[in-house]
Amino acid sequence: MAGEEMKRDMPHSIIIEGREKMTVSGVVDVQSFDEEQIMLETVRGMLVVRGQGLHVERLQLEAGELIVLGEVGCLEYDDSVQPRGGMFARLFGR
Repeated sequence: MAGEEMKRDMPHSIIIEGREKMTVSGVVDVQSFDEEQIMLETVRGMLVVRGQGLHVERLQLEAGELIVLGEVGCLEYDDSVQPRGGMFARLFGR
């Protein structure tokens, strides 16, 4: 539980470079991803990234960081989506 509380206190930021590279901090888990959409849980809620040719370049859940390459078209916080233990949590037993 203490680890989860620490993660919730992490800073959250999004940096987009030329719509081709996006760095997100404060990432708790990745729910799903494909070339057109990435759904991730952040310390500030569920974030949906839409675009084309999206590719997860780097994911470091311990550091709470995600780097995405591809054409970023839209970012949306979606509070109607509930975290469900993301894909990586299910794969690696987190």
